[in-house]
Amino acid sequence: MKPQIPSHAPPADADARKAVKPVICYPVDSLTAPALELYQRARATAQKVDEVLIPARDARTFSVPAGQFFRISSVEGSQVGDLNLWNADDLNERFYSGKTRALHGTHLSVSDRMWTSFPAMRPMATIIDDTLDWYGFDEFGGSVHDVIGTRCDPYTNNLLSGGQYHHCCHSNLTRALADHLGCTLDAAQPHVHDVLNVFMCTGFTRDTGQYFMKASPVRPGDYLEFFAEINLLGALSACPGGDCSDEHSSDSAACHPLLVEVFAPENGALGEWRSPHVNGYDQSHGR
Repeated sequence: MKPQIPSHAPPADADARKAVKPVICYPVDSLTAPALELYQRARATAQKVDEVLIPARDARTFSVPAGQFFRISSVEGSQVGDLNLWNADDLNERFYSGKTRALHGTHLSVSDRMWTSFPAMRPMATIIDDTLDWYGFDEFGGSVHDVIGTRCDPYTNNLLSGGQYHHCCHSNLTRALADHLGCTLDAAQPHVHDVLNVFMCTGFTRDTGQYFMKASPVRPGDYLEFFAEINLLGALSACPGGDCSDEHSSDSAACHPLLVEVFAPENGALGEWRSPHVNGYDQSHGR
């Protein structure tokens, strides 16, 4: 627990220091806005070309070529999912949750983009539809689809409880990626990374600043939909926490499957659209 009583007395100008107005670290006005109208027109022409059902407390991989769409849906009950994305042609380029959070905020919704890791650092997927966009932020500071949590994992579970639980999202994603690549768990594990917590309702407590979760508002029929900016390999885990109203990393929560569907637009529906170029920094690093 964090100490509730400070060890040091505040200085005489404490109130003035606290009253300093915040400055946004990364103003995004100069970013090229996603072509949402183009994407949505193309989506209206799209037909489903693939689907993958993610079993409860497990994970599966899926592929989405650049210029196609994918949807993650709740199909049976309130359930959250942990999403990893990679460049399908180079697994070293993967979702960078920390930079995505710095650019777009703690929770994502329509028009926000998932950005890739250095040195490419470019948009990899753009959110084009979100049936939970009505939720906003609640009185506790909670919202949905966060990029602040990492993923439930067996290492933290072991640290806190001493247990050996194997269906944490980290392990689920590791198994799914190893199966897809036909490699060992040890080879797959370094590629698993911090996630987009799809449908999860989270925030930070105002008194201690601790990461919290609460029952997700997601219901069967709700979905989050994306446009693939580059060729994507995805992995989605149906979290063992179910709707995350109580706990995760155990078999006690009611859990449900999630559905991933992939849609291909008609030829020519995207016009002259092309995948984003990799980041323009010359990588000289001052040398």
